[in-house]
Amino acid sequence: MLKNITQKFSKTEWSWIFQDWANSVYSLMITTAIFPIFYKSVTDVAGISSSDSTAYLGYANSVATILIGLLAPLLGTIADFPRVRKPLFTVGTMLGIVAVFSMMFTSNGGWLTLLVLYCVSAIGFGMANIFYDGSLMDVTSRNRLDQVSSAGFGFGYIGSVIPFLIFMVFQLGGFFDARTTVNIGFLLTAMWWFVFTIPYWKNVEQTTYSVKEGNLLASTWRSITNTLSEVKQYKHISLFLIAYFFYIDGVGTIIKMATSVGTDIGLSADELIVMLLIVQIVAFPCTIIYGLLAKKFGTRSMLFVGIATYMIICIIALGLETYNDFLVLAILVGTAQGGIQSLSRSYFGQMIPGKNTNQFFGFYNIFGKFSSVLGTTALGIVAQLTDDSLKGVFALIVQFLIGAVLLYLAKPPVQEQLV
Repeated sequence: MLKNITQKFSKTEWSWIFQDWANSVYSLMITTAIFPIFYKSVTDVAGISSSDSTAYLGYANSVATILIGLLAPLLGTIADFPRVRKPLFTVGTMLGIVAVFSMMFTSNGGWLTLLVLYCVSAIGFGMANIFYDGSLMDVTSRNRLDQVSSAGFGFGYIGSVIPFLIFMVFQLGGFFDARTTVNIGFLLTAMWWFVFTIPYWKNVEQTTYSVKEGNLLASTWRSITNTLSEVKQYKHISLFLIAYFFYIDGVGTIIKMATSVGTDIGLSADELIVMLLIVQIVAFPCTIIYGLLAKKFGTRSMLFVGIATYMIICIIALGLETYNDFLVLAILVGTAQGGIQSLSRSYFGQMIPGKNTNQFFGFYNIFGKFSSVLGTTALGIVAQLTDDSLKGVFALIVQFLIGAVLLYLAKPPVQEQLV
């Protein structure tokens, strides 16, 4: 089945998919695995309590996502100018890569410096993804959006697993001291991200844009207000964006905070690394399957399946006690994580008008980015108030429920029904 799927992609589609292969290493190695574990060890040395260090990481995520969220509509609109998207994509990508590389040179007690570099890397990663998501419309047709988007996320999981396995060899083998091993992880991440972005730089060109004349800033501001007005005209698009704001919040928060929460309940670094590997292994086929099932049952239906899965995850999280409990949760996360992200992106791509796609994806990204502020901040506050990170995870169920209700209300008009 996998061979039949891969043969269907063009060279341009493959180059786009390989960018997910490239940048997903950041999501796994930095957002979820190496950085949180290393950060926790540094804050332990500094005498910061586990609940406070988790809260600080949540607040750092909030700061980064607020900044990129504020920039998202502006960057998305500027990217609709001819020959602008790729240079801005490159700026964001290199900002993230350089910040990750710089983490190698922080001191063992420099937890605040680590958080600053993490914020910078997250801003670069988020900025690059605005242009990457928008370029989905450049590489394929509308009736192939689900398949290409799902393949991007699916192969992204495999692409991130390979350097992660290399890191695991050093981590579990004990060949070097802990700090050297962490630095190897940072170096692997930066190199992998850079090398596998090269196909995108070579082969993906901007084909969707609005030709604008006159002053760049004045035209950009005018275009933002026009696009915002246009979004308001499509009630189902507006409702979907709000629904997306709520349900993707829980997804993003769990991705960013899972390792920190696992540390709080007493899991070792080795146990967390194995657990994260299981998530990646499960996520690859499940993301591809989500794309295939979307073709049969409808993209919107599969989004409801993903939301329901995460609501179950929130309930189970409240009773986590052992490593085996966490493994069950990791498998559940793996079944839905890539599917709900990839189908949200392709469903939105199917909804929006053919023109000004980057502007619309700019608004899509701002709703996604600001939702991470809500979740990470809420988890941090609940963790500090109750001294229990698991209660913060359980609180996310409210946002999934709201997202499901709004997604139901966001059904397109009959003449615009989506598959």
